[in-house]
Amino acid sequence: MKEKYIEDLKEIKDIMNRSSRFISLSGLSGISAGVIALVGAYLAYKFVFERNDYLIFDRVVLSTDRLMDLILIATTTLIVSFGSVIYLTTKETRKKNQKIWDQQTQRILINLSIPLFTGGIICLLFLSQGYLGVIPPFTLIFYGLALVNVSKYTLNEIRSLGLLEILLGLIALQFISFGLVIWSAGFGLLHIIYGFIIKAKYKS
Repeated sequence: MKEKYIEDLKEIKDIMNRSSRFISLSGLSGISAGVIALVGAYLAYKFVFERNDYLIFDRVVLSTDRLMDLILIATTTLIVSFGSVIYLTTKETRKKNQKIWDQQTQRILINLSIPLFTGGIICLLFLSQGYLGVIPPFTLIFYGLALVNVSKYTLNEIRSLGLLEILLGLIALQFISFGLVIWSAGFGLLHIIYGFIIKAKYKS
């Protein structure tokens, strides 16, 4: 009898946990975001960083053409990546007959947006002053902070991913000349690995 009560309590706890967390994240969304990030990093290397010593702590002078190329690549990568995540996660949510927009989704967006917008403004300020080298580490760090901040409302794996992104950001600050490579590992490879883990674990 006691064992049955314990089992029932575990089941109730699991139901409550699921109802308080957004669990419809798609593994495919992580994989697609990672692939898009790798393509973006390659384009940034070919059009901006190749044969240019920009990944340093000092100020650098970017030509207008290179600056526009960098902004275009970064903006396109961000829009396409977020678009794929939203589309695939929405598809997964509908498949599980869950609400796409509710109080939980609002909490996630608010807690995700605060560190992301803060980091974005800081990166733009550094970029405007010519400190291009610190942009890859800072984007990793603030993105990681955003994931850790939002992890209490979604899958536990998000927290682990966020901590790894922060760690890679700190490593990129120490080895700044490898910033783009480490950025690719964080936004590209880690997302792909995370996507496969989620897909295998949650069948999503």
